[in-house]
Amino acid sequence: MKKNLADIALIIAGAFFFALAVNLFVIPNEFGEGGVTGVTIILYYLFQWSPSIVNLVINGLLLVIGYKFLDARTTLYTIIAVAFNSLFLHLTVHWRIDSHEPTINAVFAGVLVGVGIGLIVRVGGTTAGTVILARIANKYLDWNISYALLFFDLIVAFSSYFIIGPEKLMLTIVILYVGTKVMDFMIEGLNPKKAVMIISQHQDKIAEMVITQMDRGVTVLSGHGYYTKNPKEVLYIVISKQEVSVLKKIVRAVDTAAFITIHDVRDVFGEGFLDISK
Repeated sequence: MKKNLADIALIIAGAFFFALAVNLFVIPNEFGEGGVTGVTIILYYLFQWSPSIVNLVINGLLLVIGYKFLDARTTLYTIIAVAFNSLFLHLTVHWRIDSHEPTINAVFAGVLVGVGIGLIVRVGGTTAGTVILARIANKYLDWNISYALLFFDLIVAFSSYFIIGPEKLMLTIVILYVGTKVMDFMIEGLNPKKAVMIISQHQDKIAEMVITQMDRGVTVLSGHGYYTKNPKEVLYIVISKQEVSVLKKIVRAVDTAAFITIHDVRDVFGEGFLDISK
């Protein structure tokens, strides 16, 4: 229950940041946006229709169509995200910030969009719309969520060319790019992991010190040198970025001739890391 409440709090915060991006930076500067928000902004420019209401209606329809691609928990979180996003779009509609530099406004719009959607997606929710498409692409095609979202958002953004013009479209692309990078950091970059493979003549001592000093699991892989044909045991360890220096000290203290490779890891699921069911 505590975790669910914490997740919902992050979703509400994410919806608030996203609404701020739209009402403080996007609409006052006549930028476009991607996804359903981009469509609502286009309709606002053309007909002065309320973005909060249009956002709720379109996302509600998309959620009805796409709910079968989401589990019950994600569906609930998405409903909460859409509802609060529309609420905050309404409550902050008259908020303004005294900034008249388009490029700076575009960058900050992207930052707020990235933080907002990143918080929502990180805990397992979506903002419906193209985020649902991005999650489907991630689930079935193993696309990175952030870049899948950018792909779908660009389709909507380019359709606004005839309404906002080329200069505003270019700044809209800046918003989408910055938002994608910030979102990527929010989803994956706050807890980066490294996969380490170690080949050593003293693998037992290294493995024992990793388990006792770092409280990390160690997997032993069997292999052999292709040229020498000598059997070798390879240690495979997944650790956080901050633990790399500790592991290097352990290996250096045991075997200075050890062979080590360190790889960036995007996603880690399993005991001690993320639950794969989320």
